[in-house]
Amino acid sequence: MAAAGLWRRCWRLALGGRTSWRTAPPPGPARTAARPPHRASSSRPGPAQSDPGEGRVFLSESCVRRLLEITEGSEFLRLQVEGGGCSGFQYKFSLDTVINPDDRVFEEGGARVVVDVDSLAFVKGSMVDFSQELIRSSFQVVSNPQAEKGCSCGTSFSVKL
Repeated sequence: MAAAGLWRRCWRLALGGRTSWRTAPPPGPARTAARPPHRASSSRPGPAQSDPGEGRVFLSESCVRRLLEITEGSEFLRLQVEGGGCSGFQYKFSLDTVINPDDRVFEEGGARVVVDVDSLAFVKGSMVDFSQELIRSSFQVVSNPQAEKGCSCGTSFSVKL
C-alpha cells in the first residue's frame, strides 16, 4: 500500500489528528455501565454462520457511530490480539477490506468489526467502544471478561487462567 493511503487510514482512525493506540479501559467503573451494550446483529465467519457458542463481541453506540463516519465501501474495523505490552497481550485496531476464512464478523447498524478466531478467544464477551477524550480519541476494548488485569499504560492486559 502506498504511504499516502496508509497515512489516510491512520488519520481517519484518529480524531483531530492525534493518533492514540490506547485500547484498555480507564481505571474505575466502566463508562458504558449506565446503558446496556448494543448486541452485534450477526457473528459470521466469512460467508457462513458461526456457532453461537463461540463467543461474541459487542459494539457500543459510539463505536458504531464512529465507524460509520470513517469507513468507506467495504472497509471495516479489524480487532486483533497480539503478544506484547506490559501485561502480556495487547489489542491492535486497523481498517481492513479483506475477510479471511477464519474471521468472525460482528455487525451493528451497518458498522462491522472483524476478529480472527485466535483473537476471539481473548476478547469474547467484550465490548468495542470509541472513546473521545480531551487528550485522545481511540477505539477501546472495554469490559473484557477474559482479561484479569491491565497495565497502567492502558495498552495491554493479562488473561485469566
